[in-house]
Amino acid sequence: MGKLAFLFPGQASQYPGMGKELAGSYPAARSVFDEADKVLGFSISELCFTGSEEALKLTANTQPAILTLSVAAYRVLAEKGVKPDFVAGHSLGEYSALVAAGALEFADAVRLVRRRGEYMQTAVPEGVGAMAAILGLAPAQVTEICRKATNGQVVSPANLNSPEQTVISGNAEAVKRAVEMASAGGAKRAVMLPVSAPFHSALMAPAAERLQGDLKGAAFHALRVPLVTNADAEIISSGDEARESLIRQVTLPVRWEESVRVLIDEGVNTFVEVGPGRVLTGLLRQIDRSVHVFNVEDEKSLHLTLEKLAQAQSESAEA
Repeated sequence: MGKLAFLFPGQASQYPGMGKELAGSYPAARSVFDEADKVLGFSISELCFTGSEEALKLTANTQPAILTLSVAAYRVLAEKGVKPDFVAGHSLGEYSALVAAGALEFADAVRLVRRRGEYMQTAVPEGVGAMAAILGLAPAQVTEICRKATNGQVVSPANLNSPEQTVISGNAEAVKRAVEMASAGGAKRAVMLPVSAPFHSALMAPAAERLQGDLKGAAFHALRVPLVTNADAEIISSGDEARESLIRQVTLPVRWEESVRVLIDEGVNTFVEVGPGRVLTGLLRQIDRSVHVFNVEDEKSLHLTLEKLAQAQSESAEA
């Protein structure tokens, strides 16, 4: 078996009930939810387990909810003796990855992402910003479409996810123009996304400015496990580099495809998506179908992943 990387998602495909199974079965997971409740001053666990989709989809709630489940799943894997050689996280997932790498205490991370969500929610008035997914065009083509669609406004690539998928972000009118141009230019699909803010665009500058103060005041430690950053798709190992990356990623695109390729170049051939959903698993299949990809978000996926990892290890030992 080659090297192992844990990937942490920045979004969830299904919200209500997230983390309930793991917290019910594993004290290590339950303690993460309990700590989050205490730090935040309200029950994020109840919101995750029984809350409405509407409440969970508010960015200020979504971000701490995803982080908490991701760290809970990570703690269960760690307890089972599964340790990664590298970590990376998509957008918000970079916070989860830094907790896993020992650079950031969970209590600080959950406090930070709650504020990050609040700052992002208020940075741009509702309806002013938007995001869209463009499928089937090369990233360079999407970048050129965005350039033509600006018309004095902001629209730019926000998530460079795979050779097949680029998400764009900016002023709603400019994003709509880019979607029309992409459709006319041969995109397989170009669709507006149901999000509450234009993440990873220049319009997030007010949020980045406010978050910078909080990040400067938080304690960051040297990483026990190297991490590949969103902002630069580079491997880092110091706390200062981690802090700077989190400040910069608010307005810069997530260079996800590049990040995954950096990991593959480092010898990673097995990836585990740790947290809600299988969004990153799907993107990995678009980037390189030769790697092994598993996920852990509930009891079933945990057992399956542990089984597959043990199998891969024994095959590797025999070889």
